[in-house]
Amino acid sequence: MSLFKTSNPALSSNTFSSYGGISDARYGGDISTTSSMTLSGTVNKTGILLVLVVVSAFFTWTQFAATHDRTSVSIEMMVGVFGGLIFALITSFKREWSPVTAPIYALLEGLFLGAFSAILDLRYPGIAIQAVGLTFATLFVLLVAYSTGIIKVTQKLRLGIVAATGGICLFYFAEMILGFFGVHFVAINGSGPIGIAISLFVVAIAALNLVLDFDFIEQGVNRGAPKFMEWYGAFGIMVTLVWLYLEIIRLLSKLRSRND
Repeated sequence: MSLFKTSNPALSSNTFSSYGGISDARYGGDISTTSSMTLSGTVNKTGILLVLVVVSAFFTWTQFAATHDRTSVSIEMMVGVFGGLIFALITSFKREWSPVTAPIYALLEGLFLGAFSAILDLRYPGIAIQAVGLTFATLFVLLVAYSTGIIKVTQKLRLGIVAATGGICLFYFAEMILGFFGVHFVAINGSGPIGIAISLFVVAIAALNLVLDFDFIEQGVNRGAPKFMEWYGAFGIMVTLVWLYLEIIRLLSKLRSRND
């Protein structure tokens, strides 16, 4: 992820700098309180995206639950993974399209998350609801910590999270490539002490990315970014939440497998 002030690929260092205080016909003329980004508007858009994720996730969840056959949701999972990636990239490069592409991204991610969660929940009953609960609990705690000033986004904090996130992304990419050649990191991906410690670290970094997302959305509001950036800010939050959820459910599966 190429970032300087945030490690969320959707909210890069120049996300809002191009829009603050502009007056451009493409964005409806002069920026005013009715045509510029607001915090409440971003929160509402985030809620809409969450609902869309839940709706499409419910579809693939029930589809798998009816058959307990992975092949019954394999197409939906592939569409969700690759379609979500494509629309995430489109949204990142075409931010003004986010009112359309962000909801599509949410629906596609939901297809994958619903099927993936249902498959894991069959093996480890209750793991999906635990992961959802922990994800939203983390979101709430960090939002309170950020809004009350308990956690302040300093340059050192930004650089530390960016460096850690970049390292994680490089490792995941290398692991994927090496996997094609039969090289696997058993200790890191296993349920032993090393694997659990690594998962705890990744969960912590994913969670801290939410703090950087909050900071960038606040910057966008303060700089008078155009109204469509509410959708883009909500999209950025969704990207981090999806990552956080996947890391949490992965950690829980490691912990549950130790008891098998």
